[in-house]
Amino acid sequence: MNLLSATEAAALVRSGATVASAGFVGCGHAEAVTAALERRFLAEGAPADLTLVYSAGQGDRGHRGVNHFGHAGMTACIVGGHWRSAPKLSTLALEERCAAYNLPQGVITQLYRAIAGGKPGVITKIGLHTFVDPRLDGGAINDIGREAARLGARRYVESLELRGERWLLYPSFPIDVALIRGTSVDARGNLATENEAFHHELLAIAQAARNSGGIVIAQARRIVERHENLHAVKVPGILIDHVVIAEHEDEHMMTFAEADNPAYYTSWRGPGHEAPRRAPGPLDVRRIVQRRALLELVARRPRVVNLGVGMPAGIGAVADEEGVSGFTLTVEAGPIGGTPADGLSFGASAYPEAVVDHPAQFDFYDGGGIDLAFLGLAELDVRGNVNVSLFGEGDKRIVSGVGGFINITQSAREVVFMGTLTAGGLQVEASGGRLRIVQEGRVAKVVPKVSHLTFDAAYVASLGRRILYITERAVFEMRDGMLTLTEVAPGIDVREQVLAFCPPGVRVAEPLRTMDPRIFDPAPMLTRERA
Repeated sequence: MNLLSATEAAALVRSGATVASAGFVGCGHAEAVTAALERRFLAEGAPADLTLVYSAGQGDRGHRGVNHFGHAGMTACIVGGHWRSAPKLSTLALEERCAAYNLPQGVITQLYRAIAGGKPGVITKIGLHTFVDPRLDGGAINDIGREAARLGARRYVESLELRGERWLLYPSFPIDVALIRGTSVDARGNLATENEAFHHELLAIAQAARNSGGIVIAQARRIVERHENLHAVKVPGILIDHVVIAEHEDEHMMTFAEADNPAYYTSWRGPGHEAPRRAPGPLDVRRIVQRRALLELVARRPRVVNLGVGMPAGIGAVADEEGVSGFTLTVEAGPIGGTPADGLSFGASAYPEAVVDHPAQFDFYDGGGIDLAFLGLAELDVRGNVNVSLFGEGDKRIVSGVGGFINITQSAREVVFMGTLTAGGLQVEASGGRLRIVQEGRVAKVVPKVSHLTFDAAYVASLGRRILYITERAVFEMRDGMLTLTEVAPGIDVREQVLAFCPPGVRVAEPLRTMDPRIFDPAPMLTRERA
């Protein structure tokens, strides 16, 4: 085992290298090492012209995580799955200071395995009929990226026909540096994750770098003589070149929100030992949408459920409040079962039943393992298409990125999108089983045509999938290729407070149903008779 300081490890990264970084939002990122890389670049201008590759977003929407790479000259190309947690990378891309690509999170994490195994890449249908499809933008999210793809200088996705069907090929490329993190390392360099929320794609990244002739730098919290639990070892020492022990607690927090939370690495405690029911949160707009989504869970009774980042992640907490069970919540990071965390701890799950690695979770997802998925909703059009990846105009333009969104929406058996009907200042009040709009949002989310195609509703519907869209005041469904209004909240005027914020083309179902009034009453929904 070669033990180095973070500064010494950063000095090993040469200019022009392709760097793969492990982590998931605030979990498992090698913060000590990436912070040292940033300090080195600001002091001496090196390493320069890096290509940064990461599958899941890593950052706090501020300065930590892969935000450390957000400097012109330091990073020449970004191939990332989710971007919202790293605004410094978004700024770099939108200012055309680097080539920028947004690929599906699941594809990138599986691509590490393909690189490790000497395979030509990942062949999949994930990404067809979206901006990732090379018949559209090929995953490029800025002009430099699009031009590089057009000229063939950088092409991260190709279209091919195989056995009479259209597929996408995501080609392999060498990894020069792998940045990974675990809890403890022994004298032989074996890395364990006993006090981490999950183990990401650590093994795949390390194998990819090792077999590319690159180096693997592992950050850990402590050195141990030997690992007591063999099965906690996720990366063998034969793959690790250098080890950095984090010197400061804030460089090795469990997540960017929590220094430590034993619930994330403590298994399910069995029947009769469930976590205590949570106290209900405020009946705000987020919880209203989450409650309507929970009713969908109760009605559909799926076996396996996926919760996306943001508003969907809170469904687990609402299910706990209501004492609802009978299904298994999963997160793409690897946890199966338990209650998924939210915010900067998203990706973790309290008291999970099992934790698989990141690529394996997407193997299961891509093959149709999700019965029902709940995802966020940023922009929606009259054809049911959704944009969550790139939106806004001018200096307010935002690269959010797809994360696991495309993998999940193109493979889940049923998809439910969640969001508000308007954004920017929306305020509501719910009581007595009715909803009142106190202040309307400035921006309508339903548009004639989405500005970036992250979800093609017609394509997914053609696969036989049910598609639902839940907002605080209305529920829509894909019917016969069109967005159709099917439910309206009690107290809401259909024409003035719903259709007025929708462009022409939105259909209205006959009969138009009323949303369950229990949603709009602070009392528990499922432990009393229907109002």
